[in-house]
Amino acid sequence: MPRNLYVNLPVQNLERSVEFFAALGFSFNPMFTDENAACMIVNDVTSVMLLSAPYFATFTNKPLADAHAVTETLLAISQDSRDEVDAFMAKALASGGSEYAEPKDLGFMYQRGVADPDGHQWEVFYMDESQFPQQ
Repeated sequence: MPRNLYVNLPVQNLERSVEFFAALGFSFNPMFTDENAACMIVNDVTSVMLLSAPYFATFTNKPLADAHAVTETLLAISQDSRDEVDAFMAKALASGGSEYAEPKDLGFMYQRGVADPDGHQWEVFYMDESQFPQQ
């Protein structure tokens, strides 16, 4: 049985974050969604818990990072083609995201970077392993 992964991210405005990610095609698990949190489904074994910042703070003794000012993490999410990377980015930018890096084309991998409205950085990429340089 595969392990599940739940990434927890603090957000300033839960409703705005849900709207942003819903515009990108993500759905939410209502069983784990309320006024403090929304469980964004990535796939069968991976979810992102969008937690209101005050609620998130109850899980840690450390101060919360301001993702607009510091890099707290880089989240990478794959797409099935270069065109899907570009389509995802277009939706993200139209929904309030901002591109924070120039597109990278490494031949075997195409990558772009978008920051969500809370500043969390998402690396959106397509990788064709058959084109990976042989060693």
